[in-house]
Amino acid sequence: MNLNRIFKAKTMAVIGVSSQNDSHPANVIYNKNHFRYPLTVYPVNPKGGTIKREPLYRDISEVPDNIDIAVIAAKADFVPGIMEGCIKNNVGGAVVISGGFAESGKLDIQNRMVDMAREADFPFIGPNCLGVYSPHRIDTLFLPGERLIQPRPGNVAFVSQSGGVMVDSMVKFTRQGIGISTATSIGNKAMIREIDMLNYLADDPETKVIMFYIEGFEKNEGRKFVLAAEACPKPIIVMKGGRSQEGIKTVSSHTASMAGDYKVFSDVMKQHGILEVRNERELASYCEALSAYQRCIQGRIGIITVSGGHGVLAVDNCSDLGLEVPQFSEATRNAVKENLSSSIQSIASLSNPIDLTGSALDDDFLAAANVLVKSPEVDCILILILPYSPGISAELGARISHICKSEDKPVIAYIPNEDKYAMLIEGFELNNVPVSYSVEGAVLMAKALKRSEKC
Repeated sequence: MNLNRIFKAKTMAVIGVSSQNDSHPANVIYNKNHFRYPLTVYPVNPKGGTIKREPLYRDISEVPDNIDIAVIAAKADFVPGIMEGCIKNNVGGAVVISGGFAESGKLDIQNRMVDMAREADFPFIGPNCLGVYSPHRIDTLFLPGERLIQPRPGNVAFVSQSGGVMVDSMVKFTRQGIGISTATSIGNKAMIREIDMLNYLADDPETKVIMFYIEGFEKNEGRKFVLAAEACPKPIIVMKGGRSQEGIKTVSSHTASMAGDYKVFSDVMKQHGILEVRNERELASYCEALSAYQRCIQGRIGIITVSGGHGVLAVDNCSDLGLEVPQFSEATRNAVKENLSSSIQSIASLSNPIDLTGSALDDDFLAAANVLVKSPEVDCILILILPYSPGISAELGARISHICKSEDKPVIAYIPNEDKYAMLIEGFELNNVPVSYSVEGAVLMAKALKRSEKC
């Protein structure tokens, strides 16, 4: 199944555009893509007419172009006929945003669509979905552009059964500075399912991390997905909806999925090295860390801080998550000490965490980081920065990042999320060093890198 014409589309037809109601979902999609994206977009409605002085085509067959993707926003009963027309006119694929199919008991209409599409090898996403969003390329989300917070281009792909979970995650990703290659809401996943998306994204050169929000699988489908995920060379993250008995009941009415036994699914993911997240906090932390570093670590963490209390919190979190905080050798401690400012050499604690105290300067952080990035005693460094410490400048993030670029060792920073610290934060993020706004989040990022016992 070739999905390139959906995800790399150059031409689009939006079917269901209204000449009277500009807030109709089809109109929102048409206007966004027509005015803001590098697509040639054609509006379609059986009544014809014009919209914004553009012709409103009565049928896909009237469109004077070869269409890559059709976005279908019509009543469920009309969708099979519309899809048949798309197939006859060699459209590359479709996104069916309409609801009213299996999730509301109309499985027969959905099955007709699937049978027709499979026979013609015509891929479609949905129904009952938001569809596809790729920064600066395509947006089939029927959400007004002025309300949607859009992540920057990046290397994380997000596949979600729930459009709401996907969009809400996009908001959080933007705040966290996580860029995406594409976000896809698959809804009822009548034809294109998680395993199809996994196979496509595994070969997508713009994607380095693949995130799934999954509510349920068909019989035996979960096993196939897990095996495909294990074979994928890219990190796979899964958040499972329907973990509780109450959640399982809700799933079936949301996207007509079978939630299955959560514990079995969770155990199987762990056995096959797939990283599971249980909440939105973990989701953002894991995606940000893996977007920067795709390799595995053993989980030996070196910590640099100016606050003993923050060091204690980091050690506790590491212990809770199965990460090791080894004590440094005398040689490592001495190597750090000899390059510290004379004013803190006698008061800094150099075991692990390295506590530089509130009197530390930028150069003291650099001295400690320069030793740890070369030390075989740790395979990941957490740098806990309190920007209100008097000796720390806004340039510290960029300066530490410059040192770390020369070594193949992950570095993760904690900095409180305040506008006045933006320059310090950007110094890390612009150099592809992930920043968390909590100590717990920073440790979660490190945990993401130790995602498999096979590492």
